[in-house]
Amino acid sequence: MTHSHDQNFKNLILDYPIQAIQFFAPQEKLPSNESIKATPLRQEQLKEKLGARYRELDTPIMLEWPNSDKKALIFLLEEESLTARFSIRRLAHYCLDISELYKTSYIVPVVIFLKGGIYPQSLKLGSEHHIFLNFHFIACDLSTLDANQYLESNNLVARLNLPLMCYNESQKVSIYAQAIKGLMTIEPSINQQMKYIDFIDQYIELTTEEQKLYQDRYLAENSEGEQSMGHAQLLRDEGIEQGMQQGMQQGMQQGEAMLLLRQIERKFGKVPATIQQKIQQADTDSLLLWADNILVAQHLEDVFV
Repeated sequence: MTHSHDQNFKNLILDYPIQAIQFFAPQEKLPSNESIKATPLRQEQLKEKLGARYRELDTPIMLEWPNSDKKALIFLLEEESLTARFSIRRLAHYCLDISELYKTSYIVPVVIFLKGGIYPQSLKLGSEHHIFLNFHFIACDLSTLDANQYLESNNLVARLNLPLMCYNESQKVSIYAQAIKGLMTIEPSINQQMKYIDFIDQYIELTTEEQKLYQDRYLAENSEGEQSMGHAQLLRDEGIEQGMQQGMQQGMQQGEAMLLLRQIERKFGKVPATIQQKIQQADTDSLLLWADNILVAQHLEDVFV
């Protein structure tokens, strides 16, 4: 199954920037009890200013400590699903670009590897006598992290990434259960719960037998934790139902739009591109109204009154 890893992790980092940095870059020892402002830096602006030199990575986040003398710190978080695609020179170039753009040397590059592999950990430029650039970064190789160390973590990003960590195959269902339990107990928003149930499902991909084992073992509602996992199943079912309803609605709208376009073409000739766009973007009520209007319309513009 093909997943948009880049978008998945971009969403995760933007939704939970502090917890993401605490988990992916623990070396920086970011405290959890301080008031920290996290600001995503818009890459559209960076691209516009950096021009052809721009190399799009994932998610730059600026951290600021209000009422403090601490310098603003920029974390550059990049996800790589395949280590072979990783370029340390590209990352170094990007760090220098950001440093120049924001006039700061307080930059922490972080690379999240989804799968193990060989990759360069540092870059040195110079001669046999002098090193003029010595660059390295924080690497978070999820496949080498012991999932058992994070089963009870209060960091939501850690719990959501349990499926990507190292664990025994016999633990797969329990790892899934702990990820779901973390999501249900740490994240209060139902919308976010529905969103990240999909994240967990994508990265663990339970078989039919494993799904049944999960249901038999964890969905009995006789404890608070198990109730939360039962709630997760209800959310998943609700999300599927909503998706089906939305799909049916979109299908009906597309059908009505096509029928209206055909009627207009038969009565008034070729449909202008602006009218085609107007119809394709219209809601169901508007399409039904215009379909009634076309029966008595003498001119094309009369359809849309």
